[in-house]
Amino acid sequence: MELGRMLLMLLTLTGSAAAVIEQYRAVDWLSRYGYLPPPDPRTSKLQTKEGVEKAIRLMQRFGGVQETGVLDKETLKLMSTPRCSLPDFVGNEDMLRRKRRRKRYALSGLKWHKTDLTWSVHSYPSPSLSPDLSSSSVDAILTHAFKAWSDEAPLSFRRLPSDIRGAATGGDIRVTFARLLHDDGYPFDGQGGTLAHAFFPGRDAVAGDTHFDDDEIWSYGGHSGSTDLFTVAVHEFGHSLGLSHSSSDPSIMRPYYQGPVQDIHNYRLALDDKHAIQQLYGVKDGGPPGGGDPDLPRLPSPPPPRPTQPSEPSFNERCQGGFDAVANIRGEVFFFKGAHFWRTKRDGSLVSLKPAQIKNFWNGLPPGTNKVDAVYERKSDSSIVFFIGSLYWVFKDTDAMSGYPRPISEWGMRTKSGVLVDRVEAAFIWAHNGKTYLFSGGRFWRFDESRKGQRVTRQPEPGYPRNNSLWGGVPTHMDDIISWGAGDAYFFKDNHYWVLKNGGMNQDVVTPKSIAVDWLRCPTPPATSTPRIPKECNCELKGSSSFLRSSWILLVTVILVIHAFIRK
Repeated sequence: MELGRMLLMLLTLTGSAAAVIEQYRAVDWLSRYGYLPPPDPRTSKLQTKEGVEKAIRLMQRFGGVQETGVLDKETLKLMSTPRCSLPDFVGNEDMLRRKRRRKRYALSGLKWHKTDLTWSVHSYPSPSLSPDLSSSSVDAILTHAFKAWSDEAPLSFRRLPSDIRGAATGGDIRVTFARLLHDDGYPFDGQGGTLAHAFFPGRDAVAGDTHFDDDEIWSYGGHSGSTDLFTVAVHEFGHSLGLSHSSSDPSIMRPYYQGPVQDIHNYRLALDDKHAIQQLYGVKDGGPPGGGDPDLPRLPSPPPPRPTQPSEPSFNERCQGGFDAVANIRGEVFFFKGAHFWRTKRDGSLVSLKPAQIKNFWNGLPPGTNKVDAVYERKSDSSIVFFIGSLYWVFKDTDAMSGYPRPISEWGMRTKSGVLVDRVEAAFIWAHNGKTYLFSGGRFWRFDESRKGQRVTRQPEPGYPRNNSLWGGVPTHMDDIISWGAGDAYFFKDNHYWVLKNGGMNQDVVTPKSIAVDWLRCPTPPATSTPRIPKECNCELKGSSSFLRSSWILLVTVILVIHAFIRK
């Protein structure tokens, strides 16, 4: 109910379905990072237009972009910048204004009640994604990141050795590289987006812990396409010591990723960060920065420059098309291929260039699942339906509901000869009428799932199946279909997609477009002739179109005869 009312309000304000999706994502972003209070499910309290505008202004002011109160280009760009996943601010605007008049840095109100701290590493970056960083390199980089804070305050950091099995032995600050859900209530989101987070000091079991997203490409020295571990580690260790996000520029505690530090050996905190850490722990007494620690490990040599376009193993898989299933789920488009999937937003930006594994995201599918036939999100209860072979599953979010899988034959789809269909090739809910469409063997069936609480399994509507050729201008054997944008139907086949506008089923001319370029951030291929609808479409011209084709053939024949006569 809350989501529906929010979307209705935004639709009224913007008049555009695409803008509604953009606005809803912005509200989610503002809530996630502390600019808006989360909606209360007990009261269904709705965010007001004025409240959203005020939150946008607050975010713009804190982020250092022009304060307009609208989602302009610069604001959306800042929202899409990789960043720390801790909130920027919790409280009201007046409190923030008073804080900024006094000082620009922010304290969490928590600190360690000692200055000799220990740390340990419980897992390291995946070698396949971050080949430049060995475990010893990570240890050295993290040691120098701690040194940035001990250079300015009377703090010391000692790394605890691993036990004989190589396992970390605890410590005040525990460092982990993890992916997606990792048992702390703050899941990561794949490459890009949130990079890391850390917990403030305290008595909780996770106090001081620092987690880095292992789906990122971590590096050292600032290679294009990678994330600098030292920069992010200094920021997160600031949280582990009790600092919140800062609006100051320069400041390592700004929430957004700021790129690599070129000279780590001579790195010093910005004045804002120096004042913040000294406010908590006091001023360091004399001596050279870092205390001249003879045990300070040597930093690794920066890896050699990579090619301008580094080799990406998943590039061909992503950019050559041929997806098993495509689905519109929670406002994102999922492209399934083999045992993996990509998630892309409406503007074409990917959640990650690297594919995610189906088995790591959807809990309850059989082990070894390496192909999904069709997927769609049911609108009546927001559950997600998977079709694989002769079975189907219903998911609540990312977990399969009890009692599944069940046979597809329960859907009652029969061929003209009365044989039950046991495989679904494509599935979607058509926004034009809210009905569910399942496709198999060149035919489709229609179901009414619009009434909340109805069982998923039911008989198809009378008059079905019907032939796929009724969807004129698109392939009759598609990989999958979604409703998107203003309710248009998008048909996917190989590496192209076709759009049927405004609920139309029979459009004579539908120009195919590239899935790779428009949806998956692949380079534009060399100019070629316009792709044709695959031959299996069997879209023959009929009626007047057939007459025009015959006339055209006759006209060409006459021209050729006249041309031959003139040459004689």
